Amino acid sequence: MIKAIRALGYLLIFLLFIAESQAIIVRHDVGPSRYEVRERDWPAVFFLERQGRRKVCGATVIHPQWAITAAHCLQETTLGDTIANGRRFAVEVGGEQRQIDAVSIHPDYDVNSDSDVDLALLRFRQASNSPQVMPIYQQQSELDEVVSILGWGYFGIGTTGRQYDDGSFRMARNRITEVGRRFRIAFDDPRNSGAEPLDLEGMPSLGDSGGPAILETLTGFSLVGITVGEIEGEGFSEETQGKYGSVAVYERLSQHLDWMEAIVGSSLPFGS
Repeated sequence: MIKAIRALGYLLIFLLFIAESQAIIVRHDVGPSRYEVRERDWPAVFFLERQGRRKVCGATVIHPQWAITAAHCLQETTLGDTIANGRRFAVEVGGEQRQIDAVSIHPDYDVNSDSDVDLALLRFRQASNSPQVMPIYQQQSELDEVVSILGWGYFGIGTTGRQYDDGSFRMARNRITEVGRRFRIAFDDPRNSGAEPLDLEGMPSLGDSGGPAILETLTGFSLVGITVGEIEGEGFSEETQGKYGSVAVYERLSQHLDWMEAIVGSSLPFGS
């Protein structure tokens, strides 16, 4: 049976359909300001494009000359067309202007396949040691780990889902509840008996595609996954994406280490 997911951006059709990404959706009983973070505290994380007041699609620097995002973000922004026409794509990374001059899409990216891998590597025209790269998590022990999710997408609360896009940068936390080819996180309703939501639990939202799931380890932060969508379960509505009970899907980077090493041309850990 075909399941449905909506990409966290514009609608794309997969055999696992993905729901449009929003920006961070927060608990209704926690002050929203507690989720707001400073961009300068996460310099390796950047957005791909401004569309009016919106900041669409996230990406993360993983190598002095490379960043990673969701492949479908090439269609949600003008990045894909810009590179295809032989031009460079300007972004702001860590407060500095940089130019993307090439893109490498995962060979298994295919919206008509149930084994689709929604990842793309972005090459900067020039390498830079600033900002410090985000290390890739190389272990296979993601299940039950608590990750931080970051993005500029739509804001909302768990009782109603997405509401509006103010372009603010937010961070929430959630626990990885299912691990396979991809991994999933779910938004627990704190009003339910027996629920054990995290203090700053939340979900990605519309505009957050390509953004990171980051795990804090004994040696620092590591990039575990890339936001690709929300499962369209019973009662799903575009107007209530991200509400309590929703499930978000991430590409699991530990499954794609060989591909990243082959494209970047060096061995992990990058930037060491």
